[in-house]
Amino acid sequence: MGKSAEFDLCVVVDDDEDILTAARLLLRGLFNEVVTARAPDEAITAIAGRSADVVLLDANFARGATDAAEGLAWLDRLLAIDPDLVVVMITAHAGVNIAVEAMKRGATDFVSKPWSNERLLATVRTAASLRRSRRAVAVEKARVVAITDTKPGTNTPLIGQSPAMARVHSLISRAAPTEANVLVLGENGTGKEIVARELHAKSLRAPQPMLTVDLGAIATELIDSELFGHVKGAFTDARADRIGRIQAADGGTLFLDEIGNLPLHLQPKLLTVLEQRQVTPVGANRPIPVDIRVIAATNMTPQMLRDDRHFRQDLLFRLNTVEIELPPLRERREDVAALVGHFLDHYARRYNRPAPEITAGARAALAAHDWPGNVRALRHAIERAVILAGDAPLEAEDFPLGASAPRVAQDAVVTPAASELNLEKVERRLVEEALKKHGYNISMAATELGLSRAALYRRMEKHGL
Repeated sequence: MGKSAEFDLCVVVDDDEDILTAARLLLRGLFNEVVTARAPDEAITAIAGRSADVVLLDANFARGATDAAEGLAWLDRLLAIDPDLVVVMITAHAGVNIAVEAMKRGATDFVSKPWSNERLLATVRTAASLRRSRRAVAVEKARVVAITDTKPGTNTPLIGQSPAMARVHSLISRAAPTEANVLVLGENGTGKEIVARELHAKSLRAPQPMLTVDLGAIATELIDSELFGHVKGAFTDARADRIGRIQAADGGTLFLDEIGNLPLHLQPKLLTVLEQRQVTPVGANRPIPVDIRVIAATNMTPQMLRDDRHFRQDLLFRLNTVEIELPPLRERREDVAALVGHFLDHYARRYNRPAPEITAGARAALAAHDWPGNVRALRHAIERAVILAGDAPLEAEDFPLGASAPRVAQDAVVTPAASELNLEKVERRLVEEALKKHGYNISMAATELGLSRAALYRRMEKHGL
């Protein structure tokens, strides 16, 4: 078996047999198969159920015709069948006006007869690469939609009517219908991704997917390729072209979670995307136009964000056209009751059991707790209580509240009490103190504890933090 060609299928449609023969001989090294047809309806029949990389379509078929009416009509029909089809028009010499009209109606490019072999090869190769890129984008978008639709917890509403949350709701309602980039600030577990989904759902981009990228969960050395994509051969393991998350979000919303983890050397590249509305994959020479709205989120404090050692200020100005700061749960205790009711009903339905009653004392204890992990920690506590609930109403003891550990000074050394030998309790205290010491910055707390970010997240969930 011979070596596979660069592309799969090319279709050439022309009423001149000599043109068809010349095109087939020239293009057979570029495609595994070159199908030729003397009429467009023959070509449609020949490729039924298949996906052509490129269609070369003659502008005129009737003898003596020069107005390209027939070719343009077939162009419209082909694109109606497959809007992503890549069509290169074949025009007679000096048919530039016809070529321009064809491109207005959806043709990708044109070649003039008699053609230059080099020009035809270059045009067709570029067109086929565009078709491949469109397929890759379609596949990636379908994958993103599937992930988005099945991600647990994405239907959680943004609950709360406290003054602080009323301001958040107001900012969302005003910012969502615009194209403004939004920066969401807040501690871990406050609901920054829920805010992003609310913004997307209420925007004009709602019919398109919202693609989420957690920059804290991607290895630093992979962020460049994951965000911006790469071309084959760009680096050792780049065995094929791959579109990045930015290009995959084209037409929709890109949610960059943990934006504070974007390395400083990549921040100018993201700034270029936002300013020029185009992205250049790793190893590529040509930028690709993109139409995205960016929502970013971080648990970094405003002071850290405005420090050039942590974040470029020109990028910050591009990201925070609108800035929404989510309050921690301890600053909106009046919302705890509504959250408790919501999560009790939610997990009762999930585990197919009646929603348990809860005593007034338990409600008061939940409202009084500081909830270092915010709404996420409250949700986990409620889920655990529902799973373990008996017939009696839930008491304060049914929730992993514990005694609030004292805050430590910034330079204090965290050590467990000498008398405390319970490993679970010691681990919980160490994790909680490290989080408090670093203002709930996950990266810094994980570094001090000698853990990866993912490992720290697992321990936070385990201990309801």
